[in-house]
Amino acid sequence: MIELVPTRDDERENFIKNIQVAFKKAVVEEFGDNGEEVIPREDVEKSFNETGAQILNIVSDGKIVGGAVVVIRPDNQNELLLFYVNVDTHGKGIGSAAWRAIEARYPETKIWETVTPYFEKRNLHFYINKCGFHAVEFFNPKHKAPDFDGEDFPGGDYFFRFEKVMKS
Repeated sequence: MIELVPTRDDERENFIKNIQVAFKKAVVEEFGDNGEEVIPREDVEKSFNETGAQILNIVSDGKIVGGAVVVIRPDNQNELLLFYVNVDTHGKGIGSAAWRAIEARYPETKIWETVTPYFEKRNLHFYINKCGFHAVEFFNPKHKAPDFDGEDFPGGDYFFRFEKVMKS
């Protein structure tokens, strides 16, 4: 059983630390460990402050096992800014159950949008095969993402943008 519980202010530090660990796993596997954070604290905090942002803990059996930041817009074209499952719970269906819970929590959503790095095979499988998203854009040095400079990010400017149409 998965619950989505709004993250309290005093839980935000834990959210930041856990997402940094979760995001770093794939980068270390692909590129090695350069000792730097994959997702800087400032980027996570910026997502918390986006207009319409809702910060959610993913809870299973009373324990926080992940988290999400979603942006809910008046036009119901919503965005999944951040999503993670704690590394020690990977492969247990928590991500899929959490995504279904997010969809159920926001039933008026017309379109969900998210992005993920090209090398993150677990994410690609998850969003396409488990959640029903479609890749709609591939950012790269010849087709740059608006408002993103991948210079300091492992994998650089290579990202997929996904959409999931919920309602027409």
